[in-house]
Amino acid sequence: QVQLVESGGGLVQPGGSLRLSCAASGSIFSIAVMGWYRQAPGKQRELVAATASASSTNYATSVKGRFTISRDNAKNTVYLQMNNLKPEDTAVYYCNAHIATMRWDDYWGQGTQVTVSS
Repeated sequence: QVQLVESGGGLVQPGGSLRLSCAASGSIFSIAVMGWYRQAPGKQRELVAATASASSTNYATSVKGRFTISRDNAKNTVYLQMNNLKPEDTAVYYCNAHIATMRWDDYWGQGTQVTVSS
């Protein structure tokens, strides 16, 4: 069984920074893409950033230049460094990973709240 455990959310003022972490654990054979999604109240869940490797990353247009995704393969962990946060970044952030155990499946974390407000 695979678990994704997120940490690092919280309340921050506009212009501030937060760093989210997501660690995968369990009977993992391999991890392909790891990424972050977010869902604001009344809106659909959307992709924020994803990475297949250090040279393969993808960002939503709204966060380019402000957010940075990275991963530590030895720790099965993905990070999201969020700088210059704006009120519109307020959402529940979910970690997602495409993981091989006996087969390939998508897994989700429980979500962590990020609130940007003065």
